[in-house]
Amino acid sequence: MNPLIQLKTTPPLLIALLLACLALSPRARAVVPAPDGGYPGQNTAEGQSALLHLAGGTYNTALGWASLGFNVTGNYNTAVGAATLLSNTAAENTATGAGALLSNTIGNDNTANGVLALFSNTTGFENTAIGSGALINNIVGNENTAVGDGALDISTGNFNIALGSGAGANVTTASNVICIGANGNNVDDSCYIGQIFGATSSGGTAVFINSNGRLGTLTSSRRFKEEIKPIEGASEALFALKPVTFRYKKAIDPASTSQFGLVAEEVEKVNPDLVIRDKEGKPYSVRYEQVNAMLLNEFLKEHRHVQEQDAIIARQQKQIEALTAGLQKVSAQLEASKPALQTVKNDD
Repeated sequence: MNPLIQLKTTPPLLIALLLACLALSPRARAVVPAPDGGYPGQNTAEGQSALLHLAGGTYNTALGWASLGFNVTGNYNTAVGAATLLSNTAAENTATGAGALLSNTIGNDNTANGVLALFSNTTGFENTAIGSGALINNIVGNENTAVGDGALDISTGNFNIALGSGAGANVTTASNVICIGANGNNVDDSCYIGQIFGATSSGGTAVFINSNGRLGTLTSSRRFKEEIKPIEGASEALFALKPVTFRYKKAIDPASTSQFGLVAEEVEKVNPDLVIRDKEGKPYSVRYEQVNAMLLNEFLKEHRHVQEQDAIIARQQKQIEALTAGLQKVSAQLEASKPALQTVKNDD
């Protein structure tokens, strides 16, 4: 991805104007070799017009043509590369790469490592951009982290994270978005991870997340369990559950796909242990994997009941067969005695 192509918010004219201002400066016209150090206030400048307008700032380091060129009173800044931190007047910024943080004026605690990284940033603070053109269009967004060439295309969003070349390309104004190897979408409080959907992991296990954002799997080995005992009658709570059909609200599912499931608040009334809660302790979801275990218990109970009934039926079948055999024997005996009875009757 070419960061120059995706530059939207800061026109190239800005660079030309800033450089023109430097060219017109009296100090800029005077050809004076830039010292290796020795500026007051523990400042160091190396390169033509580096720290050109410094007047009171301390502990700044400028290496490269016009680096920190307009910095006046900003402190603890480090600029390495042509025109890095050119417009800066703030403190504690670090820029490495030509044009990195070029437009920054009063944004503090930013780190840009890469050509044109955080190029358009003016007032945003505590942003980290690593990679050519990373966070190139950010203007006032704060506390964003972008690692990868052209990562994160935001202009005003806050607290976003993007990892991978071009990651977060669709995130412009949203906040609290995480994109790992994915373009993502401009939706607040969302997470996107590439190369998972459609990739089968045969023999794997499901991944769960708790209200603190921790990922993990459910283990089934006895090594990790205690107080193991049969479910017994606890699974009978299933008979009080009320499965429903529903659709998520448009903000969650714009496609409004028909769903089947349970309502957490209703499940809580039946068995609170079957409910997942959010950080505020409110019902959030249902522990469907626990419902499955309870269903299995009820199935096994019913299976045992059927087996018992089958055993009873088998015994009854044997009794019926024995009675049938007895009746057939008696019937045969009666048939055999009919001639004799007829002779007796005739003699009478």
